Amino acid sequence: MLTIEHLSKTYHGGVKAVDDLSFQVNNGEIVGFIGLNGAGKTTTLKMMSGILRPDGGHVQINDYSMETSPLEAKENIGYIADSPDMFLRLRGMEYLNLIGDIYKVPVAKRKEKIESLTKRFDLFDALEEPMQSYSHGMRQKMMVTAALLHEPDVWILDEPLTGLDPKSAFALKQMMREHADAGHSVLFSTHVLEVAEKLCDRVVVIHHGRTLFIGTLEELSLRYPKMDLEQIFLTMTKDETMEPSSKEA
Repeated sequence: MLTIEHLSKTYHGGVKAVDDLSFQVNNGEIVGFIGLNGAGKTTTLKMMSGILRPDGGHVQINDYSMETSPLEAKENIGYIADSPDMFLRLRGMEYLNLIGDIYKVPVAKRKEKIESLTKRFDLFDALEEPMQSYSHGMRQKMMVTAALLHEPDVWILDEPLTGLDPKSAFALKQMMREHADAGHSVLFSTHVLEVAEKLCDRVVVIHHGRTLFIGTLEELSLRYPKMDLEQIFLTMTKDETMEPSSKEA
């Protein structure tokens, strides 16, 4: 389970990227985190994963506070950043072993997990090549593999489908559903509304770092009858109509 309460972040210059944001991702569900570019999605996910320190508020991963028990909290999450361009001088296998060492994944279990994930993503045969030779999509698949290597309970994914070919995107969506159905939590940011519509149990819509809506897409459609999802989203994110919502599914 993932819970954030009254999360806020202001950057230098007084720009409030996240403004008193609160919501929860329950066990057994996929929640889509939806907003325009610059809405505060990536900043929020980085605070959830412990990369950024919030100015105010609280992040709870299962039974662990990111503030008071950061190591335990981070052990329970798999985080995929918005950019896959990291550790590019390492070979794929070197990078995965580095991540395995950090999370203390036993060698036998690590080998089995690496083979399973990389074969599912058609990446297994490229593991001995340097990652700087990978395409963007291959690097993204490597980041996904690394994030899931220690079998985390809570997945926090920042635009995870970007750059993936259709087969790999389908595989990751299947894995997200399987993970939630096994009683775990998945939060992923996206601006592809069709993906959210097909995959998510609930959505959180934010604009300028503030919550506009929390609930199911069916509930959202009831608020805006005779409008498709794209029209609803564009209507909601017009600045003059922005009002925070306290609705919780």
